[in-house]
Amino acid sequence: MKKHILDLTVRETRRVHERYVLLHLTDEQQPLPEMLPGQFVEVRVDGSPKTFLRRPISICNVDTTQNELWLLVAVVGDGTRWMATLKPGDKLNCVLPLGNGFTLTSHPSPLTPHPAQGDLQSPLLIGGGVGVAPLLYLGAQLKQNGLQPTFLLGARRDTDLLLLDEFSKYGRVLVTTEDGSAGEKGFVTQHSVLSQEHFDSIMTCGPTPMMKAVARYAHDHNIFCEASLENLMACGLGACLCCVEKTKRGNLCVCKDGPVFNTEELLWLD
Repeated sequence: MKKHILDLTVRETRRVHERYVLLHLTDEQQPLPEMLPGQFVEVRVDGSPKTFLRRPISICNVDTTQNELWLLVAVVGDGTRWMATLKPGDKLNCVLPLGNGFTLTSHPSPLTPHPAQGDLQSPLLIGGGVGVAPLLYLGAQLKQNGLQPTFLLGARRDTDLLLLDEFSKYGRVLVTTEDGSAGEKGFVTQHSVLSQEHFDSIMTCGPTPMMKAVARYAHDHNIFCEASLENLMACGLGACLCCVEKTKRGNLCVCKDGPVFNTEELLWLD
């Protein structure tokens, strides 16, 4: 897909949690380019000598009716703290779209085996933390394609669950919390739905230990599974090599060859 460097305009900076903001961005000159669920953008952080590298942010949603791109930003460092201060009318320079998306809504990467898209009818989308971000747009696209996704979202406590109202627009939402304050108590891989229902595909994004547990569950139950990796990415183009992941096909750049991988291609199950 063609990559673009755009100065997008901030329409809204919405604080959805004490540690997260949701940016609503638009292009005032033209329609936003095509973007796929699982792809990401590289955001330029202006005005600070400590933030000369762009920040990779997952595409959270694309609202074509409003010509909006949503970015869910975890406020963890100088760059993301700056993003959290943006106001309506401010500009944000973005390189987009980058990487490869999820198989169900895009042309799959030749690097990983995949089933025919029509073979998958009951997708389960599992996320935790800021990893829920790409699953919102994925769910929206799956619903548009006539599928009924189920979201399984995990957090430490109820106040850490993000964007539940938005997810509920596109499918059934199930949750787990480690302290039992919402949904079922425990981790996502312990939710009762996994033993009560059959899913023919799983897409996941979140903390690596969570994704590895999901990948193990999918492998043990012979379920097609893709994970969106969150390795440190500086350039977003495969040049700096800081995001390399060891796979069964050798060392691959997460930013260029991923960030979405078939979990059977990763070395998580050895």
